[in-house]
Amino acid sequence: MPYKNKSLFIFLGFGVAILLLASGCAVAAVQPTHTPAPAPTSAPTATIAPQSVMVTDSMSSTVILQSPAMRIVSLAPSNTEILFAIGAGNQVVGRDMFSDYPAEAKNVTDIGGGFGELNTETIVSLKPDLVLAAALTPLEQIKALQKLGLTVFVLGNPTDLDGMYENLRTVANLTGHQSEAKKLIDGLKVRVAVVKEKMAAVKERPLVFYELDSTDPNNPWTAGPGTFIDTLLSMASARNVGSTLSSAWVQISVEKLLTEDPEYILLGDATLGGVTPDQVAARAGWKTLSAVKNNKVLPLDDNLVSRPGPRLVDGLEALAILLHPELFK
Repeated sequence: MPYKNKSLFIFLGFGVAILLLASGCAVAAVQPTHTPAPAPTSAPTATIAPQSVMVTDSMSSTVILQSPAMRIVSLAPSNTEILFAIGAGNQVVGRDMFSDYPAEAKNVTDIGGGFGELNTETIVSLKPDLVLAAALTPLEQIKALQKLGLTVFVLGNPTDLDGMYENLRTVANLTGHQSEAKKLIDGLKVRVAVVKEKMAAVKERPLVFYELDSTDPNNPWTAGPGTFIDTLLSMASARNVGSTLSSAWVQISVEKLLTEDPEYILLGDATLGGVTPDQVAARAGWKTLSAVKNNKVLPLDDNLVSRPGPRLVDGLEALAILLHPELFK
C-alpha cells in the first residue's frame, strides 16, 4: 500500500484496526518500575485523589498505576485528542509528530513516530508515568519502551461509536477524569441522536465514493466494510461504494468506479494530499461520473472520520450536512 499520502498513512496507522499487527502478539503485564516524576509545571485543573488504577489494555496486558497518570506520552493523534477532550491535556508531556488537535497539543514536546522512529531518549527524559499507545503502534516500539521500564497502555481501535465511548471511559480511568468523560459522552450521544432523528426522514440514500489516496488515479484507495468511514456513511443515510469490496482498506479500479457511478465523491485526501475537485475532473475517464458532472466532488476533513476519538461525531454531522443539506436548513 502506498504511503505517499500522509492522510492515508495517519488513517491506516492510527484510525484503523489491522489485525496482522496485533494477532498473536500478547504483551506481558507491566507495572511501574520507578516512582512517577512530579506533575508538569502547569498543574491539571482537576483534583485527582491518589488511588491505584488497574486496567487491562487491548493486548490483554494488565497495567497497574499507583495513582492516576500525571505525566503522559501519547503515541497517536486519536489518543491525544481523547486526552484533551476529557480534561487531561495538562497531563500530556509528549505527543507523536502528527498530533495537531487541539491547537494546544502542538505546544507539547514532539517525540517523533509516524514515518520515523520514536525518539526514545526524549520520551525517557520526559519521565512519563504512562505511555498511551494505539492498537497499531508497532509491537517492537511497545516492547522497546517496556524494556526501558516505562508503563505502556495500548488503547484499542474501535469499530463503532460505542467502542469509542468505551475508550473515553478507559482513558478517563487512567487519568482521573471520570466525571469529565461522562459529561462528554452524554453530550456526544445527544448530538448523535439529533442526526439519527433527521436521517429518519431520508427516503433515498445517495451512493458515495470516499477517496483516501489517489496516488494512482486509476486505482485509488478507499474505505471498505468494517471501517469507521463505512459506519459513519451508513449513519448519515448514504451507501458506501467500498462497502461491497473485499477488505477494509482497498484499491478500486476506475472501471469499477465508472460502473458504480457514485452520486458523490468525498475527498479525504484533500486534507494532507491537497487533492481538489478540479484535479479529479481532469483525470482520464472521470469526467463522465455523475458526481463530477453534477459538481458533487467535495473535500472532507479526513481527520474527522479517521481518528477514533470524540471528533467522530463531528465527522458524522459533517457527512449528514454534506449529503442531506436540505434537512439542516
